[in-house]
Amino acid sequence: MALEAGTRLGTFEVLSPLGAGGMGEVYRAHDTQLGREVALKLLPESLAHDPERLGRLRREARALAALNHPAIATVYEIGDAEGTSFLVMELVEGGATPSPPTGCGSWRNGRTKRSRSRSS
Repeated sequence: MALEAGTRLGTFEVLSPLGAGGMGEVYRAHDTQLGREVALKLLPESLAHDPERLGRLRREARALAALNHPAIATVYEIGDAEGTSFLVMELVEGGATPSPPTGCGSWRNGRTKRSRSRSS
């Protein structure tokens, strides 16, 4: 369900796309009531009316709303406008999530090596 700039979902006005994947599409949007920019996540059009996926979106919102940590975006609301369910979250500025440094291996492998060396 690619949304164009200017599209309104309830009190939110889409400004631009931020990303998309198998679980959803995320847009930069303006909250017209509170005057702030937010991240608006919706299910892809192919899953937008799937009761199981809608339930998963709601469970995701509840799980995230129960957490309070600087590395986790705050959930502001879960909404529905014109038949479209969406999740409204704190907009976190920045690029893509950084990759781990090359040559470090996985965390699990590193931990396994450390625990073996301690037991020897």
